[in-house]
Amino acid sequence: MFTGLVTDIGEIVAVRQVADGLRRLEVACGYPGATISEGASIACAGVCLTAVGIGEAGGRTWFAADAAAETLKLTTVGRWREGTRINLERPLRLGDELGGHLVAGHVDGVATVTVRDQMTDMARLELRTRHELARLIAAKGSVALDGVSLTVNEVAGDTFSVLIIPHTLKVTTLGQLAVGEEVNLEVDLMARYAARLIEAR
Repeated sequence: MFTGLVTDIGEIVAVRQVADGLRRLEVACGYPGATISEGASIACAGVCLTAVGIGEAGGRTWFAADAAAETLKLTTVGRWREGTRINLERPLRLGDELGGHLVAGHVDGVATVTVRDQMTDMARLELRTRHELARLIAAKGSVALDGVSLTVNEVAGDTFSVLIIPHTLKVTTLGQLAVGEEVNLEVDLMARYAARLIEAR
C-alpha cells in the first residue's frame, strides 16, 4: 500500500524486451541502494512494480522492474523510454503517517489532460477518462494521478478537475503535464468496492 505522496523522481535509463509481453525497465533513483531489496515494491508513476535487480552506475542507484502485458496495456508504462521521468514512492510501513489517501498501486486506466489553466504558482487540470472509471470519481473525493494523491474539485460527465499546489508542482512530474498527455489513474479504493457491492445486489 502507498499514500500517493511522492518521495523521489526517477529516470528510465534502460528498456529491454525480455520475453513476449514482458518488458524490463531500469530506473535511476535517489534512494540508497542498501535500502532496496529484491522483491520490494515501488510505485512507479502510480504503478506498483517489483524490484528484480539493484545496482549503482554514475553515482546513482538503479533498480530493475518487469512490466507484464496487462500493465503495458492499461497504463502509460508501454510508452516509457530512456530519459522518461517518473514519480516514485516506497510502500507504507506500520506506523508511517498517512498523509495522502490509501493507494494500492493498481492502476485502473489512463486519463487525458484536456485543459491546463496556469495560475499563480499553481495549475488547474481538467482530465477525461473512460466512463466506467469516471463514474467512480466524486467531487471532494480522491484520485491518484501518476501516483500523486489529489483531491477532485469538480466532476462533469467523463471529465474531472484537480488543483495542483506549488509544492506538488515542484516535487512531482505533474508540473510538466501538457494538454493531450496521458497519466495513470487509480480511483479511490472505497469507490471501487462500493460500486462492486452495488453491482452484486
